Amino acid sequence: MRKVQTAVIAKTLTFAMLAVLGNLASAAAPAGIRSQQESLEVLGAPSWQAAGYQGQGIRIAVLDTGFRGYRSHLGQCLPRKLECRSFRRDGNLEARNSEHGILCGEILHTIAPNADLLFANWEDDQPKQFLEAVAWARSRGARIISCSLIMPSWSDGEGGGDIERRLQRLLGKGGSSGDALFFASAGNTALRHWRGPFRAGPGGWHEWRAGRSENTLGPWTTEPISVELYCRGTATYDLRIEDAGGRIVAPGVNGTDGLRAWSIVKFEPKSGSNYRVKVRLASGDPGEFHLVALGASLSETVASGSVCCPADAQSVIAVGAMAVSGETFPYSSHTPTLTHTKPELMAIVPFASSWRSRPFSGTSAAAPQAAGAAALYWSRFPMKSASDVKEALYQAALRLPAATSSAETPKSSQVVLPSLGSPPQGSTDDTKASTSLR
Repeated sequence: MRKVQTAVIAKTLTFAMLAVLGNLASAAAPAGIRSQQESLEVLGAPSWQAAGYQGQGIRIAVLDTGFRGYRSHLGQCLPRKLECRSFRRDGNLEARNSEHGILCGEILHTIAPNADLLFANWEDDQPKQFLEAVAWARSRGARIISCSLIMPSWSDGEGGGDIERRLQRLLGKGGSSGDALFFASAGNTALRHWRGPFRAGPGGWHEWRAGRSENTLGPWTTEPISVELYCRGTATYDLRIEDAGGRIVAPGVNGTDGLRAWSIVKFEPKSGSNYRVKVRLASGDPGEFHLVALGASLSETVASGSVCCPADAQSVIAVGAMAVSGETFPYSSHTPTLTHTKPELMAIVPFASSWRSRPFSGTSAAAPQAAGAAALYWSRFPMKSASDVKEALYQAALRLPAATSSAETPKSSQVVLPSLGSPPQGSTDDTKASTSLR
């Protein structure tokens, strides 16, 4: 069954990104992305912008935790005015020393310069604050939400849990123009994620593979690391991080809400040190679980199933990262399951920045591209429902037959990259206008 599921990902809809206005099959990919203009051209946005469809009338919420210094970018890479709200207990939108959210906002403003942007942040370990931010964005008229952060242990890793249920209510069912679309980065965790059934070995410790009960954790820096285990059901697990001498480096926190379970260990690593990750059943009947390392590598990994919350939710459109050559980046997370395939869309990265020499990359730069394209389309057809807009994006992507290979990572050669294309001409009256993106 897993081979069948893996093959399904070859059918993932890939949004973006050859500047093809005619014959898709005869188009050649550009050599590389060196400027914002090239990013817009491979997206197909200039023709829409020139025709006057620039996101006007659309409000887009950027949910992030990195807005330090955003005021200095107003009227430049960001709109002159923003509506902002912090849901942190200290009310500080610029609390974290990061510009991540500004970069996401820059992509949106570059693609849809007349769209209104909203910025909101929350604290890392506060899902209630995150949901409050979503509710606020909706109350302020946001029809599109873009989030390029991951919170792995907030769901069961399969798109289930309380977060998903509440997002469905906040976003709406999609049948109305007042409902919203939520685009989220698929995540960059494919190479530092493990998924599979619990297999008890000597001492009750889980075996990551036959005879291997330790998963080596390699910190990237001395910045704090978070190792998170999450799963469906009520079985709980003891997650242990040991140093080279077998000493536990930090206590773990585990729990269950009746639908899912989690165990999290956070600590600050020592320079030049590696650690060992061990898992043991604490209570309940064991089953399949996910484990991901944030800020570090793992020696034992499984890429399949690596899409994290909120992108794993069925009500959220996950966006993966692809090179201009057509290859999916190895780090880009993907999740084929029996009920849905993630990511639904792909975007070409990196995306050039106007204010720093290093372009914005990863799936973080992918999600706002899809959100920006949705804003262009919605500004052309303001009465279309959220489902209509989503379907238009999906129809702009070219499906190919599933791969015959059972390899875990899908081959990028299976993907043909379509264009946003020229905007349809004629009335904006939805009863007369075409829904085609090509």
